[in-house]
Amino acid sequence: MSVSSRNPAKDQVAIAAAATTGFTATNTDRSQLSYAVQACVAALRAAGLTAADVDGIIGSSAPTAPELQGALGIPVVTYFANPPIPFVNQLSTAVAAVHSGLCNVALVYHASYRLPWNTGSAWKDPFRRGGLAGGASAGIPESVFGSVGYTAWASRYLYEFGGTKEDFGLVAINDRSNAAGNPGAAMREPLTMEGYLAARMIRDPLCMLDMDVAVDGGDAFVVTTTERARDMPLKPVLINAVTLGMTGKPSETQTPSLREHGQQVVVESLKARGDFWIDDCDVYFPYDGFTIITLNWFENAGYCGPGEAGDFLRQHWDHATNRVLIDGRVPVNPHGGSLSEGASQGSGHFREAVHQLQGLAGERQVAGAQRAIVTAGGFFFNAQGATLRTDG
Repeated sequence: MSVSSRNPAKDQVAIAAAATTGFTATNTDRSQLSYAVQACVAALRAAGLTAADVDGIIGSSAPTAPELQGALGIPVVTYFANPPIPFVNQLSTAVAAVHSGLCNVALVYHASYRLPWNTGSAWKDPFRRGGLAGGASAGIPESVFGSVGYTAWASRYLYEFGGTKEDFGLVAINDRSNAAGNPGAAMREPLTMEGYLAARMIRDPLCMLDMDVAVDGGDAFVVTTTERARDMPLKPVLINAVTLGMTGKPSETQTPSLREHGQQVVVESLKARGDFWIDDCDVYFPYDGFTIITLNWFENAGYCGPGEAGDFLRQHWDHATNRVLIDGRVPVNPHGGSLSEGASQGSGHFREAVHQLQGLAGERQVAGAQRAIVTAGGFFFNAQGATLRTDG
């Protein structure tokens, strides 16, 4: 694998503030735009800025940048974009725009929303039924597409390495235990292994609790130059490295094996371009849209070998808190992740990372946190990641 170490934007762009609306796993009477606006207003206020200070808008496909600009009353922008999710697409676009001078202050957002492709109850809601009616679930159920692709590869994982359903369950239980300390999480009720194993099977071997929960809510970030961020109220979070990775066959059906997909590319790229890795990490955020994704991130990041993630989690399990603490100190998805805070397609992972490094995580705060790793996205066409650190 040939990965460049070139990274001229390293530590030159920072996240000055992050904010969230919190998430709910039921249909609400609010629009997706309203959640994005609420999160953006909170992020701007935390950064000590107004709408007039923003000259870049970068977010996911809904709401669009023009819609958000109109709702917030931002007078002029010199750059805007709406790349697809997961959220590293938005973050990397913001880094490129700010570092190149296309804009100076980027407002970066993502609004999650329960829609017909990810929740059955949304089909019954006329307000929501008009959006994404086919979406990611439009494929034939017997295909290996989207969600079904992860069930197929989860089966392969168990067959190839001799793992068990309990390996997946540890990921779900860790997230739920962490979510108990997050007032913005959608799912906060305690979860046991017995409860996990009793959950409704969706497609063998993955059950309801192996899949992220559809939510309404939003996150927003202020991204600017590190120099400017140092003059703002909160501690800047420097973007040490950011990357996206794919192999030559980036699809659910054509991926050669569990040892050759986008996660390996992301890991090698972040190690080549950044200044630290797992030995110097204070809090780790592996993506958990499906529990099988999380197990693979542990293995590919280098915490353990292929097929060993379940045993690794058991070895680092803190029984007092019913969660993972790597080496007794490094929590994993302390906000509850996509499985329990809600499916924010990575924005929640980054928001929590920023708050941890700024010392704003409340009862979840990791003492002295200075470095965070976020490995977002899945296997095929959306593996992504970033390393973040405090200033100084």
